[in-house]
Amino acid sequence: MTSIERILAVLDGRPTDRAPVMELFIDPKVIESISPGMSYEDFIDYAGMDVVTCLTMADPPACIRWVDREKRIWRDKWGALQIQTDEVISMILSPARIETEGDLATYEPPDPASAPVIDWAQKLVRRFKGRKAVAVVGEDCFAAPQYLRAGLENLMLDFVLRPELVKRLAQISVDYHVELYRRLIAEGVDLVILGDDYAGKSGVFMSPAHFAKFVLPGLTTIVRAVKDAGGRVIKHTDGNIWKILDMLISTGVDALGPLEPAYMPLDQVRRHSGGKVAVVGNVDVTLLSEGTVEEVRRATESLIERMSPLGGHILSSGNSISSSVRGENFMAMLDAAGVSNSPGR
Repeated sequence: MTSIERILAVLDGRPTDRAPVMELFIDPKVIESISPGMSYEDFIDYAGMDVVTCLTMADPPACIRWVDREKRIWRDKWGALQIQTDEVISMILSPARIETEGDLATYEPPDPASAPVIDWAQKLVRRFKGRKAVAVVGEDCFAAPQYLRAGLENLMLDFVLRPELVKRLAQISVDYHVELYRRLIAEGVDLVILGDDYAGKSGVFMSPAHFAKFVLPGLTTIVRAVKDAGGRVIKHTDGNIWKILDMLISTGVDALGPLEPAYMPLDQVRRHSGGKVAVVGNVDVTLLSEGTVEEVRRATESLIERMSPLGGHILSSGNSISSSVRGENFMAMLDAAGVSNSPGR
């Protein structure tokens, strides 16, 4: 089977020759440790990955609007302040871009047609279309309101104190992402991976009732728009999401993950869904960062052994390949999955 055939088979509930392999993101430092000087695109071929991704939330250096370059503070597409870290994703800063009704009344959202990710996706489509699954990792309706309100804490207060503001901010994000994903699918993107995090290790950030009121409607609209346009949807979130799992399944997503093994064992999630959704993950990132090659190999083989009878499994880390992951451990995971590193596969 080709990579794209393998991915589509899993999402359709059909058998495959092996579990397909993907990662939301692979830190360039890890690729450099494995094969110095190799580009991300070349590594996807070299390592035999089944999915190639690009990110909507990581602006290329040429597009960054600096506020203070020395302090690494910039203004994102939503008009929010962020500060660069040593990782790919920046951190949100105060003050909030939208604080008052006047701010909201005069606010102009970004134009999906000018999103830098479109050029990036076009390049991936030209190289990989029909061979690998081309995916865009983006957001739904929970992250953008956090940017606009300068953080999760402010937004959680708004859920109680300013519910109408929350709904209007979510709608801004829905409108933007529906149009962006339609354009990306028209360009040839196969998968949309929605990455807004709803939970931590202790559970969901909000009550299930608040999730149903403020997040679920927008998420459902985005999922349906992607599928109506001919794309497939994978929903990722960190943390323990058991309290909202049924609501996530109800949106019509094709798969859930990557999910973290400490909170969301894939076999349990797959059984809970009655086979309605595929699952992605979940080799522990800590193990990939701190364990031995043999420990990673055993964990990967054990995961595949548990998931093979259930089907519907895409192998990945429990999140993404961060800079802390040891290159030899990442390759051991792929090798244990039976992935060939022959270029061009």
